[in-house]
Amino acid sequence: MFISTYNNKGLNDVLMIMFKKADSSDQLMEKKGDVTVIKEKSTGEVVGINLFNASTYLKELTDGPQILSEADRGALNQLLKEHQFDVELKNQGGSKFVVGFVKSCEPVEGSDHLNLTQTEVEDGKTLQIVCGAGNIAEGQKVVVAKTGAVLPDGLVIWPGELKGVKSEGMICSARELGLPQEKAGIMVLSDEVETGSAYKF
Repeated sequence: MFISTYNNKGLNDVLMIMFKKADSSDQLMEKKGDVTVIKEKSTGEVVGINLFNASTYLKELTDGPQILSEADRGALNQLLKEHQFDVELKNQGGSKFVVGFVKSCEPVEGSDHLNLTQTEVEDGKTLQIVCGAGNIAEGQKVVVAKTGAVLPDGLVIWPGELKGVKSEGMICSARELGLPQEKAGIMVLSDEVETGSAYKF
């Protein structure tokens, strides 16, 4: 799995690809042409790729998270091969933003505002997600940013812990999705929206 995001306004035509979270103090960078490969010092594992002048190699890029087509992955893999980098971009997976159904919602012990949810996403899979919104409740349809999602502000969703409780994603507010925020808290969707379907914003 990998995450890709394109930044033209802030970084001037750069496609960033991330394979895993890595501390900046444990990174080595190797640049050849427009390609920079980032590795962990401690393991030698490739954790990211930056492609400069990205629009020269890929078409129809827009600022924000990118789902790369098979043709784009092929073009990037060919470029990596030409520069003799031993890394390959495989299937990126489906949408990272999906409609979730909150199956259960219970307060997190020791917290005055966090709730532990079991939230169903696509294919009947259930994710454990900690949510701090005051309006979260069992039975809601919500927008889930899964692990690997990149929010419009550039925040990457990684597995984490809150108050020692594991969380596998994020239940989003409209503001976090770059949309007008009409009410405080997470965005609650219509009951008619299909659980697990891709959310487009």
